[in-house]
Formats: sequence, C-alpha cells, structure tokens
Amino acid sequence: MIKGMTGFGTTQLTKGKIKVLVEIKTLNHRYFDVNYYLPSGFGSLENKIRQILQKKIERGRITVIVKIIQKENQDIVLNQQVVHKYLKQANLLKQKFHLKNDLTMSDLINLPGVIEVKNDFIGGESLWPLLAKSIDKALLGVLRMRRSEGKSISKDIADKLKRMQTHVKKIQTRAKTVLAAKRKQLMPEEFKSYQKSVDVNEEISRLSHYLSEVKLLLKAQVAAGKKIDFIAQEMQRETNTIGSKLQDKTVSSSVMALKSKVEKIREQAANIE
Repeated sequence: MIKGMTGFGTTQLTKGKIKVLVEIKTLNHRYFDVNYYLPSGFGSLENKIRQILQKKIERGRITVIVKIIQKENQDIVLNQQVVHKYLKQANLLKQKFHLKNDLTMSDLINLPGVIEVKNDFIGGESLWPLLAKSIDKALLGVLRMRRSEGKSISKDIADKLKRMQTHVKKIQTRAKTVLAAKRKQLMPEEFKSYQKSVDVNEEISRLSHYLSEVKLLLKAQVAAGKKIDFIAQEMQRETNTIGSKLQDKTVSSSVMALKSKVEKIREQAANIE
C-alpha cells in the first residue's frame, strides 16, 4: 500500500537523570532531505540518525528535533593546593609588613579557585543508545500518519482511474460510431485514408495499460510517487493525441475530462512517497 509524505511523531525516554525528547516531522519533497535541530555537541550523530531514517523513509523533507533534559550532577571540590598557596602568600605578607594574619575559613572559601563546582554532562556518543531508541519510537507515529494518508490518497486516485476508464470506453465506442457514419459518406479510398488518420486504437490501448499500471502501484509495497507521476505524464500524452486525431464533440468532452483527472492524479502523486 502506498504511503503519503506527511507525518508527525514524538516521544520521550528517561534513563536515570537524563530525559531525551525527540520530535520528527515529514512533509512533501521530491527527494530525501533531512534538517537537524540537535543539542550542542551532538552534530557527530547526524549520519547515524540519517541511517535510521533511511531504513523507514524513502523520500520527503524530514525535520528531526532533539532535546536533552538533564538534572545536573554537581560535585564540590576543595582545591587544597590553591589554599596552600594563599596561606603561603599570606604568611609572606605578614612577615614583610608586620601584618596581623586574620584570615578565616570564610575568607579562604570565598577566594577564587578554592572551591570548584563541577557539572557532569553526558556527551552525544554516550547517549546514542537512548537517542536511537527514542528516534525509533518517534518514527512509529510518523509512519502511522503516512500510511493513513496513503490510504486516503489511494482511494482518491482509484476513484479517478475508474472514471477515466469510463471515458476511455466512451471514446472507444464513439470512434466506432464515427467511422461507421463516415463509411457511408465517403468513397472506399477516401474512407481508408480517413480511417488511418483518426485511428486511436493504439492510444486507447496504451492508455488502458497505464490505468492498470497505476492500479498495481497503488497496492505496491515500495515508493510509488515518482512512478505514478511519470505514468500520468504518459497518460496526458496519449490523451492529447486522441484529442488531436479524432475531432468530435463527444470525444473532445471525454478528452477534457481525462486530462482533468490526469492532472489531479499528478497532484496527488506529489503527496506520495
């Protein structure tokens, strides 16, 4: 079954003090195109993310947003070497200038470099297993929407194909009626020439074949958007030829209807993966 290209999925997973939030959005695009919005230091993971996406999606504009919420793991460190240096300098000042050493514990702690607060942040590579799992879960929502859209598009195109088949049969029947009338009006040699100039059997045959091909593609398990668009162009070509060959009011009406349906199918093909 065909899939659309519009999808959205989001998930969040938690491991210890780390929470990973992933949001994936997909829209129509002629090719496979990914935009990343990752936390600082996570750029090296873009290729890994791309590989996961390519296993599930063949084309579309994809936006991947990743947010990391981390409870800071603070560690307070007393730099004893710095304290020794401060005390040494304080004693030198005391001896040289005969000052009173009134340094207190509070004074020492507030001196630059004596107390350090270290925050332990996890980098992208170490967080990759959790991130990869989050992306897989977000993709489930994306694919669910794309399949749902695909069903709707498939139903719409199938309806148009059915209507087109009706018009093809109408042209086929009308062509026989026109030839029968002309046979009575023209001399044998004139009729042969006329019959050759308005013969649309080949175009009708190809057009019928294309209709069948699109029906099969709607049930295919592969990306079919580009193929359907290509076939629709060929349908348009055959329809134009029929209209130019067989100048008849009834035929012209069906040709216009066919061209309208083909254009609508091409518009829908742009929404198919």
